Amino acid sequence: MRRFLILLSLCAIITSADANLDDAIKSAIQAMDPYVKQGYIIRDDQWGGDLGLREQKAIPHTLFRGNDYWFCMGSDGENARVAIHLYDSRGKLAENDSWQRSRFAAARILPAATGTYYIIVEVTASPKERTNWAMVYGYK
Repeated sequence: MRRFLILLSLCAIITSADANLDDAIKSAIQAMDPYVKQGYIIRDDQWGGDLGLREQKAIPHTLFRGNDYWFCMGSDGENARVAIHLYDSRGKLAENDSWQRSRFAAARILPAATGTYYIIVEVTASPKERTNWAMVYGYK
């Protein structure tokens, strides 16, 4: 029992010393802050996980014509770089604006039609083998 408690304590120390998905979510919300001040409403939907370097993840999502969306991504790593882009159902780049700054990235879309769009997220640079990321979005 004593060995188990020592091992459990060691795991807790290692885990707390390393950043985690909660930090990535906080970063994504931080990236969204300027748009909230412009009247965008953040949805409760959030996506996240970990990605290897240059690994991409496609997230299908239904968007509605007439809405204005910002998708914001953040990472838990101070030295990580991330990217996010939006594509329509035919694979054509559909975003109206985008930016990347260090561990933050965002893309805006004003959908021409209601339908399924694909949000592509990627870790473009990181000192770690796998990097936690999260994405949130807002609309108005």
